[in-house]
Amino acid sequence: MDNYRHSETSRIGLVIADVDGTLVTPRKVLTEHSRRAAERLHEAGIAFAITSSRPPRGMRMLVEPLKISTPIAGFNGGQFVKPDLSIISRELLTADIVESAIRLIESHGLDVWVFCGSDWFVRNLHGPHIDTEEMTVQFSPRLVGDFDNLLDDVAKVVGVSKDHEAVARCETDARGELGDRVSASRSQPYYLDVTHPNANKGMVVRRLSEYLGVPVDEIATIGDMSNDVPMFASSGLSIAMGNASPEVQRAAQCVTTSNEEEGFANAVERYILCKTASASISDAHFAHGRH
Repeated sequence: MDNYRHSETSRIGLVIADVDGTLVTPRKVLTEHSRRAAERLHEAGIAFAITSSRPPRGMRMLVEPLKISTPIAGFNGGQFVKPDLSIISRELLTADIVESAIRLIESHGLDVWVFCGSDWFVRNLHGPHIDTEEMTVQFSPRLVGDFDNLLDDVAKVVGVSKDHEAVARCETDARGELGDRVSASRSQPYYLDVTHPNANKGMVVRRLSEYLGVPVDEIATIGDMSNDVPMFASSGLSIAMGNASPEVQRAAQCVTTSNEEEGFANAVERYILCKTASASISDAHFAHGRH
């Protein structure tokens, strides 16, 4: 599906990419083709930024290979950090919301994770997807008996289950019961992220627009999950991955190949660098016509 709502010759000044399911393969590998695509963006004078439900600490391994110089938006925008991981801004959940989110998640039979400060806390080291997350973020969780002393300084509460339908039901109920006091969305079919209401990827687009001085209609976004849809709606060009659900694909203007088929790199080459070249040609023609 290619359905541009903006001019084919409009400039792209910033690309914002989701990480898991988008920038890396299912095995969490950053391919050479993707690394080179990011390098080509830099060479074209296009800023490149990453955003994820991951904690910022869980994206540090991408900074050097991708030559990240822009703010990094972790926790779906709940925390912005510099490339050296020093904090720019944070949006934290209040203690009462943390308690409510934990109760709601438990009522659906999901395991609970709490991201507090720079650490990840769990009550079961052998729970579902612990190994996957540990491999992904490249640090280990801390075991606690309960979360009673971890209600402050919380950026994200996560519901985790191998029962994807239960996670989806919990997402619906979290939005209904917690309302606009939180942002509740799935970053994976098996993860429900509960964050501050301002911690959503639509806000990431607007904040990076302000930080970097790039108008939102000159920002391209690439993602694969429902938590990426708000950034699609806020950006000038939106691209869904081929591994995204039909619903997510319908929310985007373009669809690239999957993250098993170099979807990120293909999107950069087909939809972004080509637009930049087209805009440059158009500008050259305009300048020529003035003389």
